[in-house]
This record gives sequence, C-alpha cells and structure tokens, in this order.
Amino acid sequence: MKPTLQSKNNITIGGNLNAATTLVFAHGFGTDQTAWDTVKQAFKDDYKLVLYDNVGAGNADPKAYSPIKYNTLNTYADDMLAIAADLELNNAVVIAHSVSSMVSLLASNKAPQYFSKTLFIGASPRYLNDETQSYIGGFTQPVLDGMYETMTTNYYAWVSGFSAAAMANPDKPELGESFARSLGAIRPDIALSVAKVIFESDVRKELAKHQKPTMLLQTKHDIAVPSDVAHYLNTNITNSDLKFIDAEGHFPHISAPGQVIEAIKAFI
Repeated sequence: MKPTLQSKNNITIGGNLNAATTLVFAHGFGTDQTAWDTVKQAFKDDYKLVLYDNVGAGNADPKAYSPIKYNTLNTYADDMLAIAADLELNNAVVIAHSVSSMVSLLASNKAPQYFSKTLFIGASPRYLNDETQSYIGGFTQPVLDGMYETMTTNYYAWVSGFSAAAMANPDKPELGESFARSLGAIRPDIALSVAKVIFESDVRKELAKHQKPTMLLQTKHDIAVPSDVAHYLNTNITNSDLKFIDAEGHFPHISAPGQVIEAIKAFI
C-alpha cells in the first residue's frame, strides 16, 4: 500500500486476512472509523475488514483537505475508489452510514467491479426539500442557513445540541456525549464546509444507475433522514430492500449495534 494513501485516509485492515470476502465500513459526518468498533467485532473472524477515515475527519491527513477540492461528494467517491484500487478489492461488500452511503453509491456506479453489495444506514440522496418535485428531504434552506450561522458563531454550542438530537436515545446520554467529542474534534471551518457539501448535495439522478443488491436500514425516528426519504430510495434503487429497525436516532450502529449486526449478517 502506498504510504501516502494509507496516511491520507488512515486506512486500517483487519479481521480474517485470508477471508474470501472483504467488508468495507464507511463512516458518516461527525464520526470516524471508530464508530464501527462494536459492529465490526461480529465479522472479524469470517471477513477481511477495511476501514478508513474520510478526509477532514478522524485521523485522516489534515493537509489533504481542501474546501475547493472537497466541494462535491464525487471527490469522496474518488477517494473510496483509490482505496479499492490500491487494495485490489474485488466484489467487496460496502457497509456505509449517512453521507458515505451516497458516496459509496457514486463509487459503485463509477467502478462497479470493486463492489458486490451495498448496505446503507440512514442514507439520503438529498436533504433539502424540493417542492418542484414534491420531494421531502427534511430540511428547508432557511433552516440550513440558520444551522450554518450557529456553526459559525458558536460551534461548540451547536455541537452539543446537534449531537444529542442526532444520536437521540436520551436514556443513554453517554452516546450523545461521545458523538459530541468526535464532532467537536473536527476543525470548525472544515466541519462547516463539509456540512454544506453534504446538506446541499443531490444525487437523485444517480439512484437508477445503481444495480447492486442494496439493503436500506432506517430507524423509526431520525432527525436527519425522514422515513419518506427511505421509501424514496427504496423506490428509486431498483435492486433494494428497506428494513426499519426498532431503534431511534441517526446512529443505530452505535446505539443499537445488535440489530444492525443482525441485519448485516442476514444481508451478506
């Protein structure tokens, strides 16, 4: 592996290195590969495991981030493909959370040979409502603008409120606090730039191109992704199944790992 690529995305390889199948775990906004620490343990004996940090998050090389370069999800997809090519992946199964779901979809559409199946947790092709197409993404532009303003003027107060709301599970406050720590570790200017790219992305036109068997996992209540979005994905990704799991919040792989593990095992 090229040292520059390894350090750029803090790539880690584990599990059963001789396994026939590789699982690639891709994290969402505000977290890093450690978000998969509990889930990945269930697969370490039978699968080769690949995890990495998106540029701008976790222990990825901070010098690799540029708001000009990373102004589209396609750049993150290209990073995923660079990792796949370097590791010579073949028919890997991608397990992706939040924004990395659409990043994985874009990557798979560009170079389908690397992937066999995709499992998306809390995925959304567009977070903004689109009244011209009666699409409910969950957010309006004024709401997003207000969030950006709060991130700019008082980032750590925003982190505290957003992390608790997104994690949900108020009976387990330690989960929200853990997310707040990982979110708060991101440089505020980078977090703001990345948030704008994510929340104003629109990859709806790419959905029909995705032909890989896909499982969509959705919680009962997710402040970032309404159930309407999950149904929209299910309708527009041809070879997909939608499963609602009995969990709350945007991070079921952290708050309800047992259910996510069970769903992954059934899918792969």
